Amino acid sequence: MSAAIRIESVSKSYRQGARILDVVRGVSLEVVPGEIVGLMGQSGAGKSTLLHIAGLLERPSSGAVYIADQSLADASERNRTRVRLDALGFVYQFHHLLPEFSAIENVAMPLIIAGSGPKAANMRASELLERLGLGDRLTHRPAQLSGGEQQRVAIARALANRPAVLLADEPTGNLDEDTAGRVMNELVDVAREHNLAALVATHNPGLAERMDRTLTIRGGKLV
Repeated sequence: MSAAIRIESVSKSYRQGARILDVVRGVSLEVVPGEIVGLMGQSGAGKSTLLHIAGLLERPSSGAVYIADQSLADASERNRTRVRLDALGFVYQFHHLLPEFSAIENVAMPLIIAGSGPKAANMRASELLERLGLGDRLTHRPAQLSGGEQQRVAIARALANRPAVLLADEPTGNLDEDTAGRVMNELVDVAREHNLAALVATHNPGLAERMDRTLTIRGGKLV
């Protein structure tokens, strides 16, 4: 089976004055459709930077990123933006929902940006929110939702455009233990239902146990 996302020998360095800081060092990994991979590591280990590179939000200093066998490390910004919109879904530690919009409007927005009509976008958003147990919260704004509900809206938004790859950076890091477990179960279940390739960064070993396999990053390297 071809990998939905493949990272080959990726490194990322930043210059701090006269010093070069190596944040990611020669990382290679791949995730196939239907596979959920945990990325473990302490704060500062390079997890977020690696996810940003995988999500085409940053360019690597060296190495290559492939989405469905298409190399994108050197692609134009326009092409990278289109792939992010069409093929990638993102969930972050903080939900980043737009406060002035309802749950259904937050989820429908990426669909409308991608060219979907409002009626079809709202139908898709409603289906996802109902699947995640938020059928009675469609018109609620983020401030009217609990932390777990807000994060489920963020998961629905990440799935709106039917991505092939889901990237999640500490998606339950801002939640209490019980809520984190429920939200992670929902994320894993819906990723399996949609046959997504998912790469989920966490520092919580209990949550990592729910993945198909787990990789550990330390000092910018997979160990």
